[in-house]
Amino acid sequence: MASSMDLATGAGSSDPAVGLRAVASLRRLAEQLEALQVARARELGWSWSRIAAELGVTKQSVHQKHGGRDTAAKRG
Repeated sequence: MASSMDLATGAGSSDPAVGLRAVASLRRLAEQLEALQVARARELGWSWSRIAAELGVTKQSVHQKHGGRDTAAKRG
């Protein structure tokens, strides 16, 4: 995995192939971090509304994106 410095440098590259790969890696990293933080917030009893407010999205969108994980965790 590339370091954050490598990703930042790559995102600013004049070579579109390098830049786009860096953007894709940053997107994957952001998605992983979001999933981890949403799971943690739910473990701490945060409501979907509160999580959505912190992310700047609607309650429906955050629940649709992460709600299945919440249910799966309770079953496991």
